[in-house]
Amino acid sequence: MISEAQFQAELQLLISNAIREDVGMGDYSSLACIPVTANGQAKLLVKDQGIIAGVTLAKMIFEYVDPKLKIKTFIEDGSNVEYGDVVFEVSGSSQSILKSERVVLNTMQRMSAIATKTNQFTKLLQGTDAKILDTRKTTPNFRAAEKWAVKIGGGENHRYALYDMVMLKDNHIDFAGGITLAIKKTKEYLKINNLDLKIIVEARNLDEIREILLSDGVHRILIDNFNYEDTKKAVELIGKKCQTESSGNISEKTIREYGLCGVNYISSGALTHSIYNMDLSLKAF
Repeated sequence: MISEAQFQAELQLLISNAIREDVGMGDYSSLACIPVTANGQAKLLVKDQGIIAGVTLAKMIFEYVDPKLKIKTFIEDGSNVEYGDVVFEVSGSSQSILKSERVVLNTMQRMSAIATKTNQFTKLLQGTDAKILDTRKTTPNFRAAEKWAVKIGGGENHRYALYDMVMLKDNHIDFAGGITLAIKKTKEYLKINNLDLKIIVEARNLDEIREILLSDGVHRILIDNFNYEDTKKAVELIGKKCQTESSGNISEKTIREYGLCGVNYISSGALTHSIYNMDLSLKAF
């Protein structure tokens, strides 16, 4: 993953772009009928159940829109919530609260859904040595928040983007002329360019596992779209030589069985691309 400083910079870009997209030249609905001097208060109301996420990011959004807004928090990120719970109250300029409302809700609803799904997957892996990872199958321009939500839900982050880890997948291998050549060229490139990046190599079958193991410097082998029996065989072949990761259409129905195969990690795009937003609302009172 990227550094904390870069991650925070990504969040600020996310916030500024989201407000630009939603507010544009101005929130004319509020400007037209609410005096600039008017103050109000609103509460973040839960109309669903699951793991709440995005509370800290919501505070950052309010701060970006109007540093004078005050937030009173009752429930923190990562907590279980139920219908009727009040997560926080915000008070201050009515125009500022309304300007922030949709970005806060869009962010928290999606982050909470991701955290909830991640938490479900994490519970299914209890008793195994496997940890759940996210992927790059994220919403454009919202990756930082989605990966944060995975962490809040109890999962771990895979690489952030193309630039912070090398992952040699099937297309890279085929274009490069094979596994051994792809690994060799990658190691040479990293050395020439003074890059300290971990290398993950995808395997499509047990023969490719064997070939990958002939090369040094591989951090993890991606055991992609293997059945349970072949996954167990792959884990046995690899042993302690490098880390192992299962991937490929892994769902709630199959994740535990893959965890029991002995892999170190299981990655699932479903954490971020197949979720239903948690129902939340911001209500004036």
